[in-house]
Amino acid sequence: MTGKGSVNHNSRKFHAKNTDPERSCLNVEYCNENIKDVYHELFDEALARYNEKQTRSDRIIDDYYEKICSGKQEKPFHEIILQIGNKDDMGAKTKDGQLAAKILDEYMQDFRRRNPTLRVFSAHLHMDEATPHLHIDFIPYTTGSKRGLDTRVSLKKALAELGFKGGTRSETERNQWVAAEKERLAEIMLQHGIEWEKKGTHEKHLSVLDFEKQERQKEVAELEQTISGSKEELSGILHQQIAAGQETEQIRKEGEAIRQEVSELSATNHLLKEQTVTLAEDKEKL
Repeated sequence: MTGKGSVNHNSRKFHAKNTDPERSCLNVEYCNENIKDVYHELFDEALARYNEKQTRSDRIIDDYYEKICSGKQEKPFHEIILQIGNKDDMGAKTKDGQLAAKILDEYMQDFRRRNPTLRVFSAHLHMDEATPHLHIDFIPYTTGSKRGLDTRVSLKKALAELGFKGGTRSETERNQWVAAEKERLAEIMLQHGIEWEKKGTHEKHLSVLDFEKQERQKEVAELEQTISGSKEELSGILHQQIAAGQETEQIRKEGEAIRQEVSELSATNHLLKEQTVTLAEDKEKL
């Protein structure tokens, strides 16, 4: 599966609750380069060529890494996570877990050769969690670009150069590449007598981790549906409050009219009393 990536977690600069620090010495670090240094290595020359062509100062790029981080078109790097089985059948402390680690190591040894346009800068095999698994962080790049820098970050172009051409929405370059990498891992597994059991789904290329990811997506969808229902209920309550407010305002206006009418009647009554007194005085005179 693919993930957001946390290089500090992968290199164990900090430990999560699910790690065993006493077993971290068993982890394998294939590489752990500073991503900014790798950006300088890959793009500085192209950046210089790009800036030389600019006639407007606002188009000059001072730091390509920061530009990618602040932009929305590309991610600064991508991560792929690979795991064989789970803690019940491939536990890290078991003999089968050791075999899983060996298979993942063989897979990693050939990863960079297969994917020359994916510049790996961080790769770690973790043995200090429940199940052995491999994190590979890479920067996808393309050369000879006609737009922007001639060497620039692009997952789509990088995978296209590896032979993966996008088709339908489900058959994107990324999905095709992930499926191919799973098949490569399955080939190595088979060499060690382990067959890829595709269970828990009817989809052809759905691993255990991807299945769990889809389950989380279903939970999110259900939660969003619950939130949507709550929003509708809240909307109904707000409409009721507005209607009650309007009714209250109408009652207030009617009350004000009644008070005005009472005030007018009171004034009329006072005038009648004055007229009665005057008539009484006139009567006395008569």
